[in-house]
Amino acid sequence: MDSTPHPHDQIVYTEFDGTEAVLVDLNTKRYYTLNETAMLVWRGLERRQTTAEIAQEMSEAYDVSPEHAAVSVERLLTSLAAHRLLEAAD
Repeated sequence: MDSTPHPHDQIVYTEFDGTEAVLVDLNTKRYYTLNETAMLVWRGLERRQTTAEIAQEMSEAYDVSPEHAAVSVERLLTSLAAHRLLEAAD
């Protein structure tokens, strides 16, 4: 069973030139910037990929170990959840 969270419906994602993106929470009117690796994670969450799938994609895209990628993904998910940008998996 996949327990990977996914973005709340009120979050708008906008990419700029493929290296930076912004998340806007329409409820709170707050915005958050994402770097290139955080963008990869967010797009994975939008596609309902598992944490393992996102970490694998990160490992391949940035030539880092799968373990390092998994830790990075989990750290970002914790941060996104703390800002209430994610909801629990169905």
